[in-house]
Amino acid sequence: MEKLKQLKNIFAEMERALIAYSGGIDSTLVAKVAYDVLGDRALAVTAVSASLLPEDLEDARIQAADIGIHHEEIATHEMANPNYTSNPVNRCYFCKSELHDTLKPLALQRGYPYVVDGVNADDLQDYRPGIQAAKERGARSPLAEVGITKLEVRQIAKELGLPWWDKPAQPCLSSRFPYGEEITIAKLQRVGRSEHYLRQLGLKNLRVRSAGDTAKIELPPEEIKPFILTTDLPQLVATLQEFGFVYVTLDLEGYRSGKLNQVLPPEVLANP
Repeated sequence: MEKLKQLKNIFAEMERALIAYSGGIDSTLVAKVAYDVLGDRALAVTAVSASLLPEDLEDARIQAADIGIHHEEIATHEMANPNYTSNPVNRCYFCKSELHDTLKPLALQRGYPYVVDGVNADDLQDYRPGIQAAKERGARSPLAEVGITKLEVRQIAKELGLPWWDKPAQPCLSSRFPYGEEITIAKLQRVGRSEHYLRQLGLKNLRVRSAGDTAKIELPPEEIKPFILTTDLPQLVATLQEFGFVYVTLDLEGYRSGKLNQVLPPEVLANP
């Protein structure tokens, strides 16, 4: 595939690279290709904070070990920044600022001239204020540079034999809160525990949105009816209440990525 060849050429020109590695399929593909080209001259680093599910961190460890790339973890402290916890519409800007303000000095200290992330070509068309923060700090996005879309990421990952090629997208837990609702560690934990519980029931593509004391469960539209018919709903409600929610609801529209952005003004969405 021509785009894969171009991607490999980018890493060959870099000679050494540090990958901002979340364990999602985008950054996992970047880590795989970087390791295939650079070997021990590639380093994957996962930022660990309250907004990362423990299960996702464990996935990142397993995937990195399978690829063979050296993997490290580093703590980030976005929760100490009121600009982040107040959850403004550009919250992601402050998250990525913290991430790259942490990774860039580490990269320079270790002799890596480049920090690269998993931003793909489709991300550039979405409202992603964090992309700007990464650019300001000199990070590169090889997938986007080559024009690789989310669908192509999965296609290439499958061709390379990555067993996680169809892994559902899993953005940070802070994305479950409507803009303006304060984010706390306790709220992140109840959302994370709720989603983990639902995945243990066999569900994969889902979100538990937080709206005050209410949990709003989002599932793919075609899964809503079977879910209602086969799930012990009283037990589900009781469990999520144990986690800290007061009310538990099901979004009848179904899961849609970026749903919380629908409240943003058209001029903001038109200029991602």
